[in-house]
Amino acid sequence: MHWNKDHVRDTMLSLETAALQSAREKYLDYVSTARLDRSEPIENDEQAQAEVASDFAEALDDTLDDYADKLDKLRKIDFGPKSAVSEGALVKLSGRVFVIAVSTSKFMCHGQELMGISTMAPIYEAIEGAQPGETVQFNGRDLLVEEVA
Repeated sequence: MHWNKDHVRDTMLSLETAALQSAREKYLDYVSTARLDRSEPIENDEQAQAEVASDFAEALDDTLDDYADKLDKLRKIDFGPKSAVSEGALVKLSGRVFVIAVSTSKFMCHGQELMGISTMAPIYEAIEGAQPGETVQFNGRDLLVEEVA
């Protein structure tokens, strides 16, 4: 695996930044619908809709914090070369490539499908410290650590 890990990090940062922006726009939409015009009589259904919108806005606020935390972590992780599975490594595990950094959806980089996993993910516990050629067990399955970069 000959990866430009800076490009992988930049791709992840770009995708997470776009996700944060999208979540922020949704948050602002919900916040604006949660506000009631106090200069006019308020109908019960308007009050109920405003309360639901407020609940959504609160949930999205947590999502915004999660994205901001992911971006901060991505900027701080050492993506230097690795010989064993650790934070900042790219790992080819039974044919799939994972970035040990933050959890992400699948994404394309260098023409390859990757997925980010955090060091808090259950699978990370099973593969932490493994080196290329080793077999690890996860959920009752044997997984081959093919490459680590």
